Formats: sequence, C-alpha cells, structure tokens
Amino acid sequence: MGAKLFHENPSFEMEYLSNRKTTYTNMANAKVLTAVLHKEDDTYVAECPEVGTFSQGMTIEEAVDNLKEATELYLEEFPLETKAKLIITTFEVAPVAEA
Repeated sequence: MGAKLFHENPSFEMEYLSNRKTTYTNMANAKVLTAVLHKEDDTYVAECPEVGTFSQGMTIEEAVDNLKEATELYLEEFPLETKAKLIITTFEVAPVAEA
C-alpha cells in the first residue's frame, strides 16, 4: 500500500532518536549515515539515502538494525568513494484536490 507518516505523534520520533544509543567498538573509521523511515501497513521501511540501501522491520529499531546490517554488507562490496555530506532539508507542496 502507499507510504504513511512515520508516526502519528511527531514527538515520538524525536524521543526515539534521542534515546537510541549507538556504540562503535573497534570501529576507528565508523561512518555516520542517515536512516529515513516510513510506515507501510504493519512494517517500517528504512532507507539509507547516502548508499541506496533499504530494509524493513516490525519495529523502528528492527528496521534500523536491519538497515545497518544491509548497509554494512553492501559497503563490503562497494565502498563509499566520496566524502560528500548529504544536505537534508524539507519543502512544502500545494495540496492536491481529491476526486
């Protein structure tokens, strides 16, 4: 089905992200990448826009963990060659009349 909002409560995602602890053990050159999530039916879909990997999970944490694993496996074969940072912003679109 179509993509849905990340969560009904906007403060939920900020609370989740601020409470999520990421630890790097023996990862001298660890990269911080972006996870963009949306909900589809009963699952969360996660995308890493820097790499182009996708994954999913029944919870946000599972989707992000699965995305991390998929991205690490992908980067073993296809290392990132650029050091460019993503620029993330938002924009508005005009409402579309529904039939």
